[in-house]
Amino acid sequence: MKTIPIAFCFDDNLLMPAAVCITSLLEHAHPETFYDIFILHPETCDFEHAPLATLPQHYPNSRITFRKVCGEFLTAFEIRGITTPAYYRLLIPELIPEYNKILYSDVDVIFRDDLTRYYETDMTGYYMAGVDNCSVLRPGVQKYLTEKVGIDYRNGYFYSGNLILNSKLIREDNLIPRFRELAKNAYHQQDMDIINIACNKKIKALDPGYCLTVQLNDLIVHRKDEMLHLFAEEELSYAMTKGIVHYNGQKPWKGLCPNFDIWWEHYRKSPCFDEKFYFEFFYSKLNELDQLSLWKRIKILARYFIYSRK
Repeated sequence: MKTIPIAFCFDDNLLMPAAVCITSLLEHAHPETFYDIFILHPETCDFEHAPLATLPQHYPNSRITFRKVCGEFLTAFEIRGITTPAYYRLLIPELIPEYNKILYSDVDVIFRDDLTRYYETDMTGYYMAGVDNCSVLRPGVQKYLTEKVGIDYRNGYFYSGNLILNSKLIREDNLIPRFRELAKNAYHQQDMDIINIACNKKIKALDPGYCLTVQLNDLIVHRKDEMLHLFAEEELSYAMTKGIVHYNGQKPWKGLCPNFDIWWEHYRKSPCFDEKFYFEFFYSKLNELDQLSLWKRIKILARYFIYSRK
């Protein structure tokens, strides 16, 4: 049995999507994979009686440990509705000392494959591993990094939603005080900016299958020739068919977005499935379409024809 430790950080606001996310993780585990799951949460939350706590009863190749985080990042910068538990990932090597290497994931994701091959990534000399957001193809991101963050985009700008942490090296190099200091600043991308600043040139690049964001999905669909200069054809194919889907924009439980159907498929398998919520979500969307004005319907059709020709 191969033990893979993985950490999640969230509060009450994300309890339901967290259950869906972790269900998808366990649904796709290989028979020989054991997931040692750690949930870092504010001390005000009591998750041990939540539906997700029952998951190991249905998936015996897993264990869930809840750990309260007390008094950390209470005054840290918040934006776009992202609350302070987002910063907890910065403390994982300190809060979960049992492992020298550990995976981290946001909970607005769906797993579609076992994570063994990613966990076996050689992390020698790197603090973390993650997926570059392909800023070399995105002038707007280049401008932000140069003017606001102060790092060279050519060294990579990595998503923080799915990471591999070399906890041993982070502890040895005493990097966590640096994280804490940077968290006092009002970075627009919060923890993502902090990680890229503190770990600059020491983040290992992974293929996009480890964090298929909306932006990367769009690049693969509409600018594949350019993406093939950065990744192999099989890596892009894997990302689109079996990669970790990261809903880093609109959330599928709140509205329509790319790959929303994948999330709802796993919601139906999760311990928090609610028939009423499921029915009313889709029924309300049908009503929204029925009530659109003629002008908005014309705009939707125009958008469809423009994208269908690309």
